[in-house]
Amino acid sequence: MTEEQIGLVGREFRHFKGNFYRLEGFAKDSETLEEMVVYRALYGERGLWVRPAKMFFETIERDGKKMKRFELVDAR
Repeated sequence: MTEEQIGLVGREFRHFKGNFYRLEGFAKDSETLEEMVVYRALYGERGLWVRPAKMFFETIERDGKKMKRFELVDAR
């Protein structure tokens, strides 16, 4: 894990649809070695999720506006 990644573990992010998540860590797909983000919902059943890092950190476009899929919300 890089220093930058270590600094993101435990941080909170807001999904572009409004829900909040905590980044729990990074992992690699055992078949493809693709880097994954492990994150936990901070609402409801507080489920644990995994998504490709490329997708987690990407910029998307919705309704003509560009935004991050997950935006860091806790400033340190």
